[in-house]
Amino acid sequence: MSIRKTPQELRSWRWFGRDELRSFGHRSRAKQAGLDTFDYTDKPVIGIFNTWTDLNSCHMHLRLTADAVKRGVLQAGGLPMEVPVMSAGESYTKPTAMFHRNFLSMEVEELLRANPLDGAVLLGGCDKSTPALLMGAFSMNLPCIFMPCGPMIRGLWHGQTLGSGSDVWKYWDEKRAGNLSDEAWCEMEDGIARSPGHCMTMGTASTMTALAEVLGFTLPGASSIPAVDSAHTRMAAAVGRQIVENVWTDLKPTDVATAHSFDNAIKVDMALGGSTNAIIHLIAMAGRLGLKLPLERFDELSQSTPLLANLRPSGKYLMDDFYAAGGLRALLNGMRELLHTESLTVNGRTLGDNIADAQNYNEDVIRTPATAIDSNGGTTVLHGNLAPNGAVIKHAAATRELLQHTGPALVFDDYNDLKKRLDDPDLDVTKDTVLVLRNAGPVGAPGMPEWGMLPVPKKLLKEGVRDMVRVSDARMSGTSYGTCVLHVAPESAVGGPLALVQTGDLIRLDTHARTIDVLVSDEELANRRAAWKPKAARHGRGYGKLYVEHVTQANEGADFDFLQSGPDVGEPEIH
Repeated sequence: MSIRKTPQELRSWRWFGRDELRSFGHRSRAKQAGLDTFDYTDKPVIGIFNTWTDLNSCHMHLRLTADAVKRGVLQAGGLPMEVPVMSAGESYTKPTAMFHRNFLSMEVEELLRANPLDGAVLLGGCDKSTPALLMGAFSMNLPCIFMPCGPMIRGLWHGQTLGSGSDVWKYWDEKRAGNLSDEAWCEMEDGIARSPGHCMTMGTASTMTALAEVLGFTLPGASSIPAVDSAHTRMAAAVGRQIVENVWTDLKPTDVATAHSFDNAIKVDMALGGSTNAIIHLIAMAGRLGLKLPLERFDELSQSTPLLANLRPSGKYLMDDFYAAGGLRALLNGMRELLHTESLTVNGRTLGDNIADAQNYNEDVIRTPATAIDSNGGTTVLHGNLAPNGAVIKHAAATRELLQHTGPALVFDDYNDLKKRLDDPDLDVTKDTVLVLRNAGPVGAPGMPEWGMLPVPKKLLKEGVRDMVRVSDARMSGTSYGTCVLHVAPESAVGGPLALVQTGDLIRLDTHARTIDVLVSDEELANRRAAWKPKAARHGRGYGKLYVEHVTQANEGADFDFLQSGPDVGEPEIH
């Protein structure tokens, strides 16, 4: 039986329970807010960290979700306190929500530390909100549960099913090629995002909420429930009840997240055909707990994990279908022999316990190892003289004929250069060309935007070309597809080899050999390096300056170096 805290051992008791001047002030301000003594005396105070904002349509229902969590907290005898935090929504935030992931994580950590909170429920789901919320909670190490916002319902257009992101890229190419009218494009705009919730493809949002569940930080099945399903509201109330229990038993992130649970997350990422962004986020999340996740571990586990989820962009179906087929619990139960099922989760039970009764209701949506889409996972880690510290490619969403390819580079020095020249009818480019974009990494952009799916030049689209090899130090949306080599490290802005590539250099991609090389002699590269000069930093003040001076490279998680190490800050003094 778990040892339970006494009321005097609650963290919030330091604020409210003492017979001191400061506690008098805290209690009087609670009463100013309409609370009475019994509302906060001898009860866990639960922070509900809400990423709701009018600026993020994916999270527009989280006000109602927060209300359901509050109901559950009250039912279990706790005091809920809603705490607004930055959304880090992908749709509007520029240059990229990734630029603000570390900001949100710091906000969560510091709000937890500075306030009379005993535990937290974290509401998010749109891309960077999931890792950011968990990174901050991991650093503070108070009891926490993540409540995903859930995927939106499927898109519809002319009787066809649309997947957010994936079909945008597909039909935009058709429009640029002259095969889709402006009228049809506008009709598609009306039907591709029809409800609250994050992208319903297996993009970054669906990937990261699933991995939060695999790591043990959601209640069983929470990541698969569509945003508008009533089960989502019931789950939120259950989370509210559970977090109160977890405060009394002091179930902390360090009790749940282990090297084994991160191995589970990597394997499930591969089985889902998950977003390449998950690699960066998992590395950063593990780093907050003092765990090292080298890129080689992702590659090792990818080779021994089959691709089981038949979901776009690597497959056919959407998250609605995945949920109806049994959701993540069904997929996990089908691959349980590959998992560390003894790993603990936030409901106090093991992962194995949580998936024991899960059933697969559609084996075309959720494949078994015997009927896998591919014998290994959806992502490959590459090394070579172009990426000494690694790069990644989502081979499951690439053109197989291009996975071994050698072609001449066409270099774009930054994204503005790309936009300016890409659709020039006189551009010297063929289907065999390797498009190269640099200065798009953590420091170079800054923030490592989702620019890695470089558009196919218009002249090639008109010739019927729909994919070609593309190489960059950027990321790409998890909803994207194509033969895109991403996260090249070190990035060009800090002098990585990508900075030295010139138009016409031959680049060789060999996904089977796990290599990416520029076919230029070491002597020539050394001469180019001697002549190379970094670009001037774009940010000379504020958060941007902090970011470019302290962000780590992609293979290290693109976290801030000072958040990944150093002594424990400890609890604040209350005087």
